[in-house]
Amino acid sequence: MNKDKTIKIVRDAYGEIASGQKGCGCGTCCSPDAKEYAKSIGYSEKDLKVIPADANLALSCGNPTALADLKTGEIVLDLGAGAGLDCFLAGSKVGLKGKVIGVDMTPEMIEKARGNAKRSGAKNVEFRLGEIENLPMADNSVDVVISNCVINLSTDKKRVFEEIYRVLKPGGRISISDIALLKELPKKIRENMLAYVGCISGAIFVDEYKKIVEGSGLKKVNVGVKGLSLYTAPYSEDAMEGTILGSFKKGESIQDYVVSVCVVGRK
Repeated sequence: MNKDKTIKIVRDAYGEIASGQKGCGCGTCCSPDAKEYAKSIGYSEKDLKVIPADANLALSCGNPTALADLKTGEIVLDLGAGAGLDCFLAGSKVGLKGKVIGVDMTPEMIEKARGNAKRSGAKNVEFRLGEIENLPMADNSVDVVISNCVINLSTDKKRVFEEIYRVLKPGGRISISDIALLKELPKKIRENMLAYVGCISGAIFVDEYKKIVEGSGLKKVNVGVKGLSLYTAPYSEDAMEGTILGSFKKGESIQDYVVSVCVVGRK
C-alpha cells in the first residue's frame, strides 16, 4: 500500500467517524452500544463515570490505563487520542498536579476532544494535532505513554516506538493496548483498505511487535496476548454480509488470526 495514500485514507475515515458521518464500517471494533463495548474490554462502571459520553466512540481494544499504574502528578501522553476516552480517565488518576496530552492526526478528532474537555471542565487535559511518528513533544518530557488500538494503523511502527523512547523520561514507561496477528491474514483482507482502517490488515505478528518495541531501546518489555472480547464464535454468513470479515472462510473466526495485546515496558 502507498504510504501517503494510506495515511490520507485513515485520516479521512476517522474524520468521518469523529463528525458522526459513519462508523468504521469494518464489522470489528465498532459497537452500537459504546458503553457495553467499553465494559467488555476492561473499563469499569467507575471508569466510565469520569469519561464524557461523547469521548467513547467504541474504537478501543483494551484499557491501557488499567496497567499503567498512574500516579498523582505524572505527565501522560496518549498516542492517537481520538475523542479523548483514555485522556479523561488518565486525567482523573494523575490529578490537577499532573497532566495528560492527547495527540491525534485527525483535525475532526482533535476538535471533538477539545469540545469534550471544555464541556466536562477538564483542567489537566489538552489535545495536540500531530502524527505519532513525529510527536509534537520535547525529549524526555513525559512519565507515561499510553495508546489504544492505534499503532497498528501506523505505516512506520518502528518510528513510532523510536519517538516513544525519545519523549519518555528516564525510567518512564509504556502501557499500550493494540491489535496483533497470530497468523497471516487471507490475501483479500490484507489488501483491503477498509480492513486497514478497521485495525486489522495493518497489524503485525506478536513476535515482530515485541522485537520492534525492544529495538527502540525500551527494556522489560512484555507483550501479553488476549482474545478479542466480542468475537467468541465463528461468524455466520448472514452476520458478516457486507463486512470485511465476510472474507474469512466458513467456520473461521477472526480470533484464529487476530488478538488484542497489552504492551508494557520501561526506558
